[in-house]
Amino acid sequence: MISRKNPESLNKMAPSPSEIWRSSTGTRTATKRALLIGVTYKKKYMLKGTVNDVKSMRELLIKNFGFKEENIRVLTEQDTTRKKIVESMEWLVRDCQAGDSLVFYFSGHGLRTLDFEGDERDGFDKSICPVDFLTEGMISDSEINSLIVWPLKKDVTLHAIVDASHSGTVLDLEHVYNREQKRWEDNSPASGNARKHTDGGLAISISACLDHEIAVDTSAFTKSMNGALTYLSVYILKKYPGLTYGDLLDLIHEELSKFNEGGCLPAKFLRKIFKNQLLQTPQISSSKPFDVYKKHFLL
Repeated sequence: MISRKNPESLNKMAPSPSEIWRSSTGTRTATKRALLIGVTYKKKYMLKGTVNDVKSMRELLIKNFGFKEENIRVLTEQDTTRKKIVESMEWLVRDCQAGDSLVFYFSGHGLRTLDFEGDERDGFDKSICPVDFLTEGMISDSEINSLIVWPLKKDVTLHAIVDASHSGTVLDLEHVYNREQKRWEDNSPASGNARKHTDGGLAISISACLDHEIAVDTSAFTKSMNGALTYLSVYILKKYPGLTYGDLLDLIHEELSKFNEGGCLPAKFLRKIFKNQLLQTPQISSSKPFDVYKKHFLL
């Protein structure tokens, strides 16, 4: 089992983006930067696998995608307040320039609430929950969009991986990929007035489930607790480097189907709890449509 001790040791703090990554000529060079968030919560809201998720994702970024430790900011335990998450999201995109590759990762609770602004096609806002969400509030899809999607300049790429319930369109990106019909669907604001696009860059989100579904924190795959999306994504990307987005999505679905159809005790038990609805449907959304079976998954 992966230890939850000393999560702060995952951070190798670096100067701010404006102070680093500059060549001898003073020109800032392209970089890879990541924000990894794992919220544990307390009492009845507790999740046991989120720190494990963050550790797995951090290892993947460093060993498989060439991220430097000092360019990865990790928030766990007491650091996952609304204030610190928002400040870190601003850090992630600050001074972004062409060639930058940014990663936003969140493992925790997600909720959906009634949309009173009229910009959601399904009538619901989607949100992620900081550790202090009961007192300080959630971070809505519209706020996430304005914080880390709006600032993306031309030739900057952001990947968001959100392992939370109701996370299908939690970045409010304008295009959602329908895996069954093999086509992109319009997710632009229903009101037509809200801004949801980048400043010329590309944002791609991989979410644990559709907006109306529940994401699972489980020990069914290993002896330790993990989010299902995180565990399967890391496992597949390590085993099959160079996959396309379509291949990755298909393989995640295949592994979830094997679990749902399996006869092992954990699968039977969880299917009973969820009344045979343990059917996470991981989803890809994007600020721009692309051929998911030609574009390779690169961070």
